[in-house]
Amino acid sequence: MTDNATVNGPVAESVKEIDFDTVIVGAGFAGLYMLHKLRSLGQNVHVYDAAGGVGGTWYWNRYPGARCDVPSMEYSYQFDEDLQQEWDWTERYATQGDILKYLEHVAERFDLKRDITFNMRVDGASFDEETCTWSVNTGDGKTVRSRFFIMATGCLSKPHIPDIEGLDSFKGPVIHTGRWPKEPVEIEGKRIAVIGTGSSSIQVAPELAKTAKHLMLLQRTPAYTVPNQNRPLWPDEKDAIKRRYKAFRDDAHKSRAGILYTLGEKSALEVDEEELDREYQKKWEIGGLGFTAAFHDIYDNVEANKTAADFVRKKIRSIVRDPEVVEKLIPTTLIGCKRLCVDAGGYFEMFNRDNVSLVDLREEPIVRVTPNGIVVGERELEVDIIVLGTGFDAFTGALLNVDLHGRTGKSLKQKWEDGPKTYLGHSIAGFPNMFAITGPGSPSALSNFLPSIEQDVNWIGACIKFMQDNNYSCIEASEEAEDEWVKHVQEVADASIYPLENSWYVGTNIPGKPRVFLPYIGYPSYVERCNAVAEDGYKGYSLM
Repeated sequence: MTDNATVNGPVAESVKEIDFDTVIVGAGFAGLYMLHKLRSLGQNVHVYDAAGGVGGTWYWNRYPGARCDVPSMEYSYQFDEDLQQEWDWTERYATQGDILKYLEHVAERFDLKRDITFNMRVDGASFDEETCTWSVNTGDGKTVRSRFFIMATGCLSKPHIPDIEGLDSFKGPVIHTGRWPKEPVEIEGKRIAVIGTGSSSIQVAPELAKTAKHLMLLQRTPAYTVPNQNRPLWPDEKDAIKRRYKAFRDDAHKSRAGILYTLGEKSALEVDEEELDREYQKKWEIGGLGFTAAFHDIYDNVEANKTAADFVRKKIRSIVRDPEVVEKLIPTTLIGCKRLCVDAGGYFEMFNRDNVSLVDLREEPIVRVTPNGIVVGERELEVDIIVLGTGFDAFTGALLNVDLHGRTGKSLKQKWEDGPKTYLGHSIAGFPNMFAITGPGSPSALSNFLPSIEQDVNWIGACIKFMQDNNYSCIEASEEAEDEWVKHVQEVADASIYPLENSWYVGTNIPGKPRVFLPYIGYPSYVERCNAVAEDGYKGYSLM
């Protein structure tokens, strides 16, 4: 293939022999909007999803207490003004159930389900260079062919099940928060072990503790969590936003994470302790992820970061009454280098309950699971239910879970042996006509997912329209452009404090996974760079 050159002949003829113009994997926020976008271009599109309905992560993460950590008026589509105006969010931070209802509404409103096959996995896909098409293998043993292939599987969708000896021998339910069953789980009067201290555990544990006979939280690394200060949305508050929704969205897009909050103008190092406490307390009372925006250098300077961390540590000590327990709950890492958790205000308070205990896995590591419980250190905890709040194989897990083979027959697993490489986060050299929405190298989990998703979908849609209008059949990122993008992503990360700690941002939560900083920091600069590539005739791509 050659840069920006149209080639006529066998390829152009053979691409007509397809089942679909595009196959999309995933029916969450990304897949639904991608389907709608490509339909508007006149494409014949089909979506496959292993779930029983729309929703993606919000279909599977239905555990008690599941709630978004981005305000609901922002965690929603903006591509259709009528949709923005008609949907009525009731709480500042929407529950899993409300988000799922919203996505069901979107699917019905735009008649999307007629082009979706549910309860159907995509096991693999391979690119045919002669015909410039993808052969997509579905879980029922069939193969369909499409010109374009889009992975809309999300970067937090493959649950991480830890390798614990004897886990399969446990007599009771073992439930990962990312695969919580639709059927009610009997919690009342049960002894429950929750493993992990990420966002899911911090949301689910306080809810389970309300009715459990006893809840044991098994903690390896203490977590920072701030309250969301959730409340009902006032009618006049919603109306005010809806009257200026475009300006509201535009203001949010200017922030580093694509979320509307006020970034402090001062450095945390230029004010005295009294002002530090005052500004952090304001953010604490407002609630949510904006806590770390109290000062402009919290993610850029270790010493500035420590001031925010110290404030949260003081809060923990003021809430938890048991002096021995509270010291075990005090995080020692930098704040925010692991995903900052946002809870409903009950996580640390939970440890004041008589039916809750903390197990410090640094002192008593998990040895094995038995039919009746979990052996930690030299004792066995008798439990009825094990809840795994152990997170996800983030960014790459869902992509590598499908057996993908590119232009030379090389698999994506082989290509990414030493870590993922993409161009702009959604294109991969050697894998023509394939895109990944919010893939590694895009803002994704370091941003509000919704504008990041819409940015990717709009960019991919415009790219495909450009190809249609100019009679191109194939597009592929170059190795050079890919290498430059990977280098740039790392350079941006190295200018911050993010890579200084181990986290799923760098893949260290998965044994054997290469330590690579995976998301791109900075939503506005990402949009600017993606737009520049398109405006320059898709620089860094070969077109055929």
